[in-house]
Amino acid sequence: MLAAQGFGRPAPASVNAGHLQRVIDRVGQLQIDSVNVAVRAHYMPAFARLGGYDRELLHRAAGRAPRRVFEFWGHAAALIDVELQPAFRFRMEAHRRSRDGWSQRLLAEHPGLVEKVYAQVAERGPLTARQVEHDEERLPGGWWNWSAVKHACEWLFYIGELTSAGRNSAFERMYDLPERVIPARVFGRPTPSEEEARLILARRAAAALGVFTPNWLAEYYYTDRKSAPGMVAQLVGSGEVEPVEVRGWTRPAYLWTAAARPRRLHVDALVAPFDSLVFDRDRLVETFDVHYRIGLYTPADQRVHGYYVYLFVMDDQIAARVDLKADRKAGRLLVQSAWLEDGAVEAATAVRLAAELWRMAAWLDLSDVVVVPRGDLAAALAGAVAAIPEV
Repeated sequence: MLAAQGFGRPAPASVNAGHLQRVIDRVGQLQIDSVNVAVRAHYMPAFARLGGYDRELLHRAAGRAPRRVFEFWGHAAALIDVELQPAFRFRMEAHRRSRDGWSQRLLAEHPGLVEKVYAQVAERGPLTARQVEHDEERLPGGWWNWSAVKHACEWLFYIGELTSAGRNSAFERMYDLPERVIPARVFGRPTPSEEEARLILARRAAAALGVFTPNWLAEYYYTDRKSAPGMVAQLVGSGEVEPVEVRGWTRPAYLWTAAARPRRLHVDALVAPFDSLVFDRDRLVETFDVHYRIGLYTPADQRVHGYYVYLFVMDDQIAARVDLKADRKAGRLLVQSAWLEDGAVEAATAVRLAAELWRMAAWLDLSDVVVVPRGDLAAALAGAVAAIPEV
């Protein structure tokens, strides 16, 4: 599973667009989250697998030609491999047909709003929702209400009539027409049937997981669990997947037949809460025996490990977890708590984690790493951090 997720390869001396593309090919999606306490989540998967890289590579991949990812709902809001855009059209159409509560209210309370927003973006895009609003006269009681405009933009995004041309410095979506964003060679492809699309997504999920259960396959792109066994059966029939037994697992398991099967891996990686290795918490428990919750959704007095907790992958185990914050004003990477996982060796874990924290600090242009004395690994980690010269 670690190899299938792109871990265990030597970090390149200098990361280029080709290296980033290989990560996209592997994991298929980079989940987005607005929390920026250390660094936004979609930047971390490439760092975990490649080491320090210029984040402008990802900006270009998401915001200009040759566009390598597009923004839509995969496992959640994500930057998804642009080659998969046709396979998500069935989901866009399903959203259109569903007419859930918020969209019904929008259409009923603001007749004509969606059409006006679409026309503005078509004429002037790419635009943020605020730009659409601010370029119109806002009269008391008029239809140009910010919330309504934002909802209209999101509805059009949800059904695929608009897409994201990128994000601005305030992390706002810049809406545009998909035909101006998605590469013509992809946009012009025929739309697969729903069954064909589900099979495409199942195939990519199987390759990204390496070894899996049907539920994990469905969870990867949030597809219907009821259809997962049928997708697995088709992949078994085509020889792309084979049934296997995994020690300690009780449910049926399957292997992507082309998956690498390394005898050992060398990995030192800080993994963000929404990384595709760990975003399925049930899979994480069953594969690594790690129960994981971020902390930010939990009241402060009920948090166990911290507010925004990263996992430290060391070789083939998850060895520690750390609550990280970038104190940008002071130029410090703060380790607000550090915890050793069961079965991990304290001294070795502290030394290797300390080195990875310094690498992350350098990547984020922070000049210091400071360990707060909280958690059962904090003391050993503080000593190991102090023993490493500043990067």
